[in-house]
Amino acid sequence: MDVSDFFLEIEQITISGQLYLPGKEGNYPAVGICHGIPSGKPGDPNDGGYPALAERICREGFAACVFNFRGSGESGGNLDLPGWMRDLGAIIDYLQGLPVLDSSQLFLMGFSGGAAVSVCVAAGDRRVSGVAALACPADFNSLLENGEPQKMVDHFREAGTIRDAEFPQSAEQWFNEFRQVRPIDFVAGITPRPLLLVHGDSDDTVPVDHARRLYRSAGEPKHLVIIDGAGHRLRQEERAVTAVLDWLKRWHRE
Repeated sequence: MDVSDFFLEIEQITISGQLYLPGKEGNYPAVGICHGIPSGKPGDPNDGGYPALAERICREGFAACVFNFRGSGESGGNLDLPGWMRDLGAIIDYLQGLPVLDSSQLFLMGFSGGAAVSVCVAAGDRRVSGVAALACPADFNSLLENGEPQKMVDHFREAGTIRDAEFPQSAEQWFNEFRQVRPIDFVAGITPRPLLLVHGDSDDTVPVDHARRLYRSAGEPKHLVIIDGAGHRLRQEERAVTAVLDWLKRWHRE
C-alpha cells in the first residue's frame, strides 16, 4: 500500500488530503471518502478514523482518497456547505487527473453532511460513477427550523469549524445557505448510475425517514440498507462498511 499527502488550493483555501493506493503502479478504481460535519467532541483514541477506513477500502483493490473539507482538520477556511460542494468538485478534478487511477471508475462514499454534498455534486457531475450515502439527510430543514443563525455560528465556532473572527459576514445568509444543499432535490439526477443509501434505524441525528424519502425520489439502480439498532456514526458500524464494500465490488468493472 502506498500513501501520499496532497494539498489543493481552492478559493485561497488549502485543502489537505491523503491518497491510498494498492500499489505504486496500476489503473485503480477510486473511492472519494467525504466526512460529515465535525461535532467538535473529542474522539475515541482507539478509533483509527477515516484513514483506517481508507486502508480497508485500499486492501480491496480500490484507491481511496480522504480529505478535510474547508473548516475541518488540517484544511483551512471555515464551515460553509456550498463551499464544501466546491471543495468536492476540486477533489474530483484532482483524482481525474491522476494517471494511476481509472478515470471511468470514481465512486463517492459520504457520511451525513458529506453524504449530502456527495449526492448534490454527483447529480451534476457525470464523472462520478456511483454514490454510497450513509446517514444522509434529505435536507437540513429540521436544523434550520429549530436553529437561530447566530447560535449556530457560535456553536460551530466553539466546535472549531468556524475559525476566522470575521466569518461569516452575515450569520443569516450563512445559515440560509444550508438550504442550497438539499439531496432530496438532487438525488434523481444520479440515475442511471448506482446509488446506495445506508441508514441506522436508531439514528437520532438524521432520522431514518430521511433515507426512505431519498430512496423514493431516486431513480434506478438504487439500493436501501436499513441497519437495525445502528445510530448515526456508521463509519464505526461494521454492517454499514461491509454493505458499502459489497456494493463497490458489485458495481466496479474489472
